[in-house]
This record gives sequence, C-alpha cells and structure tokens, in this order.
Amino acid sequence: MTTPSIGVLAVQGDVREHRAALEAAGARTVAVRRPDELATLDGLVLPGGESTTIDKLTRTFGLRDPLRARIADGLPVYGSCAGMILLADRIVDGHPDQQTLGGLDLTVRRNAFGRQVDSYETDLEVTGVDGGPVRAVFIRAPWVEQAGPQVEVLATVGAKGADRPVVVRQGRLLATSFHPEVTGDARVHRLFVEMVRAAA
Repeated sequence: MTTPSIGVLAVQGDVREHRAALEAAGARTVAVRRPDELATLDGLVLPGGESTTIDKLTRTFGLRDPLRARIADGLPVYGSCAGMILLADRIVDGHPDQQTLGGLDLTVRRNAFGRQVDSYETDLEVTGVDGGPVRAVFIRAPWVEQAGPQVEVLATVGAKGADRPVVVRQGRLLATSFHPEVTGDARVHRLFVEMVRAAA
C-alpha cells in the first residue's frame, strides 16, 4: 500500500487539523459523515471535540453500528481526546446516557485533568515515536484509570499524585489523551499511518 486512505469522523471536532496532519504523514484523507463512506477506508481517526455530542451525532447519522462493526472487524483506528473516550470500553464521569464505540479494554475518566481553564501543555516521550519528546496539548482531556492486559501504555504523565496513561495501543487501535494535531508535529499521525500500512 503506497498511500493509505484514512477517514476522519466529521460530525464534530477538529477534523481539518487531523486531515492536515495525516496528509503530512503520507495518507489520503476522507471526511466521514455517512455509513457508506466507511466501506473503503484503510483506517479511521476519531477526533477531539465533545464526546457526548459526537456520540449523539453518530447515532443520529446512523454511523454508530457501522463504526462498531468496522472496529470489531479490525479497522485501524486512532482516537485523540474525545476519540479516546469513544474507543474506551468503559467511562467514569460520563453522561448517564453516554455510549462508546468500544474496542479498547480501558476505563477512562472524562475531563480528568479539569475544565477548559486547566488545559496545559507538556513534553512527553512516547514509545514508538522517534525524534525526541512530543508536545502534548491537553484540553479538558481524559486519562486512563484502568487498562486491560492487552493494552500497551506508550506514555504517561504525572497528575494528581499518580502516573496516568495518556497514550495507549491495543492491536490496531491507538489513542491519545491530548491533541497532537494542533502542534504542527505529525509524528503521532505518522505512527498511525504506519499501523495502517502494516494492517494492510
């Protein structure tokens, strides 16, 4: 596979920034708003945004079940921030009717770092990403409370007295608590593009 076709779920969130980062990392991108657009993808990104809104809109647009089916079928998927919440099997502090797409054997805490005013940036060493630390931008971000035995933790950050997993991988699924798409550094997206190529 020379140029993989990677969709970005485009119902809400920072779609444009993810598409730019993926294209810088060597992929062709598609904005995904309809179920039939999922059929021909080699990979998919679930962007940051508001996880409850994205959840509701995927159900409204008839995307929820097709998304769950493609994830279960082994489609490589990368979720950032809200996307991590959508990929997690379990949520703490979610809305009562909030659902996830699942796939990652994780319990994540929604808005774990606090509200918008508690947003911050730091440099993180991420396993599998060469070239020095990654600038991590946390905006109302989740963290991983509990990870199953198949989940590989690629980076942690010290917060509230403990090391919190903020980059995880399980098979063909990748998730970050932060927003690499807003920094102009495409290395996390390059890691995902390589995962997509390997899956093909």
